[in-house]
Amino acid sequence: MGRKVTLATCSLNQWALDFEGNLDRILESIEISKNHGAKYRLGPELEICGYGCADHFYESDTLLHSFQVLRKLLESPITEDIICDVGMPIMHHNVRYNCRVLFLNRKILLIRPKMLMANYGNYREMRWFSPWNQKVEEYFLPRMIQEVTGQDTVPFGDCVLSTKDTCIGTEICAELWNPRSPHIQMGLDGVEIFTNSSASHHELRKADQRVNLIKSATTKTGGIYLYANQRGCDGDRVYYDGCAMVAINGDIVARGAQFSLNDVEVITATVDLEDVRSYRGEMCQPHMVRQVKVNFSLSTGDDVYLPTHQPITWNFHTPEEEISLGPACWLWDYLRRSGQAGFLLPLSGGVDSSSTACIVHSMCVLLCRAVQDDNRQVLEDIRRVVRDESYCPQHPKELCGRIFTTCYMATENSSEDTCNRARDLANQIGSTHMNINIDMAVKGILGIFSVVTGRWPKFHANGGSDRENLALQNVQARVRMVLAYLFAQLSLWARGKPGGLLVLGSANVDESLTGYFTKYDCSSADINPIGGISKTDLKNFLIYCVEQFQLTALRRILAAPPTAELEPLTDGQVSQTDEADMGMTYSELSAIGRLRKISKCGPFSMFCKLIHLWKDVLSPMEVAQKVKHFFRMYSMNRHKMTTVTPSYHAESYSPDDNRFDLRPFLYNTRWTWQFRCIDNQVAVNLPHCTQDLDHLK
Repeated sequence: MGRKVTLATCSLNQWALDFEGNLDRILESIEISKNHGAKYRLGPELEICGYGCADHFYESDTLLHSFQVLRKLLESPITEDIICDVGMPIMHHNVRYNCRVLFLNRKILLIRPKMLMANYGNYREMRWFSPWNQKVEEYFLPRMIQEVTGQDTVPFGDCVLSTKDTCIGTEICAELWNPRSPHIQMGLDGVEIFTNSSASHHELRKADQRVNLIKSATTKTGGIYLYANQRGCDGDRVYYDGCAMVAINGDIVARGAQFSLNDVEVITATVDLEDVRSYRGEMCQPHMVRQVKVNFSLSTGDDVYLPTHQPITWNFHTPEEEISLGPACWLWDYLRRSGQAGFLLPLSGGVDSSSTACIVHSMCVLLCRAVQDDNRQVLEDIRRVVRDESYCPQHPKELCGRIFTTCYMATENSSEDTCNRARDLANQIGSTHMNINIDMAVKGILGIFSVVTGRWPKFHANGGSDRENLALQNVQARVRMVLAYLFAQLSLWARGKPGGLLVLGSANVDESLTGYFTKYDCSSADINPIGGISKTDLKNFLIYCVEQFQLTALRRILAAPPTAELEPLTDGQVSQTDEADMGMTYSELSAIGRLRKISKCGPFSMFCKLIHLWKDVLSPMEVAQKVKHFFRMYSMNRHKMTTVTPSYHAESYSPDDNRFDLRPFLYNTRWTWQFRCIDNQVAVNLPHCTQDLDHLK
């Protein structure tokens, strides 16, 4: 006869330092778990305080309030008769640890600290926590917890839970990704159920890695694997994308959504322990790990007719779907928690700002679907945003008109075509759209300069110098930023409506690499949903939006060459293009960005790789020119990344220096030694070439 157990894991939209809201969501998830017959409930990493507390982890308040929440959980009748596994920070011997606390019926069973830390990319866990490298010690509980549990000490360390019918072992987030994953030894030691509480963020094309790791973990040693994850924006640039799941012996048998507006999602699965034991055969070794015995069973005696969950196929989202869903959910979390009444976007009629507009439209589609599905929390949040307690959205386009304002900011250098493209897209998505001519403001600023200096700068086309040409472009861009914030603060006031708007930016990740934007222009905004997405992916996303949302205006936008429209028109037509200004294509920039960040290439090693990657289209000398040009632009403009708008993190080559890319912002832009190495290599490979290489320096 089988030993069938019902287990629960969840995705929670926790918010850093929102102890009250986090407590409510934890309790709701436990209640749902019990209602589905689960005897074990797993939650995300650091769910009590929120994963993204950052330097708030240094504060004693964070530790204190986490224990206060833990006491509420222990006292709640909701947590009775189910093993609860929650995450919180704990200080032991004056050292902070990222911990799981497992408890049952007002008794703490064990505290398991994280042993392998995430300390790369977006993560700096070793800034706040130490990895646990001991076995098991006794932890003296705070007095407020002793009063509830009647316990003085509990086991603290690398140990597992042994119930009357099975054995449960814990992993925490990055430990799954580590080559020394604890589940390997635990599986060999007879642990049958592995749990992983995570705060794993979304990146394009990443979900399959996570799923494959979990499938692989149970394929190698057999076993049941529960995965819980944070969901939503908890106060930073990353979006945690859920995907709670249950696997057994290499198969996924239950899964949650990757992108969802539900604050609480609980996944339960009924699985047969005998399936694990049959799968393992003679694989296990004698028990080596410390066990904490619990007088509790996850299974019931009479379970012959209890059906078990069968393997399912995981259908992964395409990158275009990920762009449509991830940043949209991130924007909604930011808007509903910011206290603002909507968004304002400078809409230029180009690919980037149109992509941002389409993400907002996708957000409105998701909101309307959630309301139709009777999601009361979403409806309550929408009503709070629009300041109308009776409002109920009927259509995404209608909702878009309530919370989204777009504006086209024209100058004498703007073409009628871009103006029309912006207007047509705004009409199709339903945003409240404005056409604003900013020539008066630009000329007013230049007039002040002229009064002070007696000089009036000119564009290249009118005989001006490089300095004049750049300054005239920048003043237009910066005036747009000032006006964007003015209209964001007062446009609802002018329409007799309450609240203000968040300004959205729309600089893509490739432009950030080279600094191809004006510092403090309209790329300076409150948040930027596309700041971590490449131009190539954005174009594919707009093609997707044409079909998915019937936004036919995007066809003309996709057909037009990207342009800043900051220089005079030629016979009424745009003569300035982004790729010509940057000196390289967007696809070239994506390749360079990945080599710079992911492959950790400097100028010389990048040249050595690109001469092979681009051998069919560029000569070694042309590759050298591209590499040198990029590093000059990158190092000259790196300072701009210190003020870049907080962006949705979607690419592993993001140059965001605030968290992800910790490189200097003051460089020797000549790169003399590095460029000389490139020159020497070109000369070695082309001994017949007599061309002087000095112009490449």
